[in-house]
Amino acid sequence: MSKKGDARIPVGILGATGVVGQRLVRLLEDHPWFRLATVTASDRSAGLPYAEAARWIQSGPIPEEAADLVVRPTEPMAGVPMVFSALDSSVAGPLEKGFAEAGILVVSNASNHRMGRQVPLLVPEVNPEHLDLVDGQEYPEGGGIITNPNCSTIGLSLVLGPLHAAFGVEAVQVVTMQALSGAGLPGHAALEMQDNVIPFIPGEEEKLEEETLKILGVRGEGGVTPAAFPVSAQCNRVPVSDGHTALVSLKFVEPVSPEEAAAHLASFQGLPQELGLPFAPRRPIHVLSDHRHPQPRLHRDLEEGMAVSVGRIRPCRINDLRMVILSHNTVRGAAGGALLCGELAVAEKKIPGVRPPVPTDDR
Repeated sequence: MSKKGDARIPVGILGATGVVGQRLVRLLEDHPWFRLATVTASDRSAGLPYAEAARWIQSGPIPEEAADLVVRPTEPMAGVPMVFSALDSSVAGPLEKGFAEAGILVVSNASNHRMGRQVPLLVPEVNPEHLDLVDGQEYPEGGGIITNPNCSTIGLSLVLGPLHAAFGVEAVQVVTMQALSGAGLPGHAALEMQDNVIPFIPGEEEKLEEETLKILGVRGEGGVTPAAFPVSAQCNRVPVSDGHTALVSLKFVEPVSPEEAAAHLASFQGLPQELGLPFAPRRPIHVLSDHRHPQPRLHRDLEEGMAVSVGRIRPCRINDLRMVILSHNTVRGAAGGALLCGELAVAEKKIPGVRPPVPTDDR
């Protein structure tokens, strides 16, 4: 139940019992703009208190405002202008469309709608202008779909964005080492992952290669013209709890030294920082000088998991530069990134009559 006088925007979480759904529940606790008003899950969980339905794996207890919420079926509900979707892609497509058709703005972590012509695929610091695509969607007033990219795509794109704008990216080679939490629940068996690396994640390489180009593309009346450079990705599952590491080699149109690239990344800020959005990291990219960094255990939680860390920026004998990128896959790469997209949508007045309840710089 909401506290008396609570002026925050009521929101819902679709698929609230999974890994990303639980992370959303945790991050929404005491959010200055959003109040968790409803949670949905599968039919077997519907009707149960959230604390009973969720197989809770987050650190710390279930937030009080979520524990007693009765889990609803995943159907549109009244009184909630925006929902965050953590639904599995096997069911997300039509369900998310149903919410949009009911006049509700959906911020989705699922892959189903990401490549839609009029669907924003947002990394808010990199391509905030793509948010305007939602205005061309044919849904009732207030309804629409905004998508959060793939978890590994977000970390890569947040670094490529400022480099591409300044120096022109000509080619990208990336090898990822992706955390276990990215596999969802129940995930991989312990014996499968112990002392092991699995060099295949279904669909992951294609997402990295396609989504990155849409994010760095140019918005027009008919949608987005993707960036023209090639991206070659190889994705691996490794026995790390949280934090995706990407080993990246880049070729540029304009010559750039490691020092120039590092300085440009370290000073980068985007629209979320200018607006002071609650979940915007003050420094979205942390450049680390120690040649042993970044490391998941040491750096995934920088700025509450919303910052990306970059290290080992150095010349490449095949391309121009190589570097190591680390991002928190369930925070910046999923739940936290979705919250930032939702905050940007509210700040940019994409939901009629819905405005931030507090000043945007009050974090």
